[in-house]
Amino acid sequence: MDLGIAGRIALVTGADSGIGWHCAQQLLADGVTVVMTDRDPGKLTAAAAELHAPEGRLHAFPADITDPASLAVLHESVAAAVGSIDILVQCAGVTGAQGLFHEIDDDGWTSTIETDLLGPVRLVREFLPDLRTGGWGRIVFLASEDALQPYDDELPYCAAKAGILALSKGLSRSYASEGVLVNAVSPAFIATPMTDAMMRKRADENGTTVDEAVASFLDEERPYMELHRRGTPAEVASVVVFLCSERASFVNGSNYPRRLRLSSHYLTPLALNRKK
Repeated sequence: MDLGIAGRIALVTGADSGIGWHCAQQLLADGVTVVMTDRDPGKLTAAAAELHAPEGRLHAFPADITDPASLAVLHESVAAAVGSIDILVQCAGVTGAQGLFHEIDDDGWTSTIETDLLGPVRLVREFLPDLRTGGWGRIVFLASEDALQPYDDELPYCAAKAGILALSKGLSRSYASEGVLVNAVSPAFIATPMTDAMMRKRADENGTTVDEAVASFLDEERPYMELHRRGTPAEVASVVVFLCSERASFVNGSNYPRRLRLSSHYLTPLALNRKK
């Protein structure tokens, strides 16, 4: 399928692994010139080398999305290398502070929101002028199922991702008339370095293998996932790239989650007690 984006220029954050790396790979395959960015220069360089992109079609510049000065330098580097971007894919993020609400202090909340909400805000603020100049643009945010179905042991992350959905929806209303379409994708349990680390920790705590930790997590924490497996980064990237494409020219302000099947655990007391 021709996605109609050959020759476009995309910036992908969080691109040294996981979903971000696969977004870069699939955008390159569709003829897009890609700029990858992430915090660790060494990992970013290695990740870019794995893509084996045609000369001039792939660039990699390290940056920290939480730091406005770093983003300004990134913008200068992007402009010098490829000009103005047409597509912005925001994948960078962290799990952040974990534990029950009473166990997480202000620093835990602040550090998580700084990366997972304010980082994307600063990123868009820096690059929005590029997207507004050409009469055509795409912004896609990586949110999370946690934005819609929060879990009690990672509330800072859940709250930040809920904020991303509000940010995405608000931006979609502000700039659609200028040709800039804004959407979000909310993956569930995906096999990324972030969830790999979570599963290794779970395996250590339970004295099991990582595979057993994944299986028990699915049984105990995600019983409503009908496929009963982790998704792959490539599966998520395919949705992201579609939203970046001309094929999604009438999609704006949407959020693409995995399908939820609510259990009674998430029904309100009012709903449970309502008379039939």
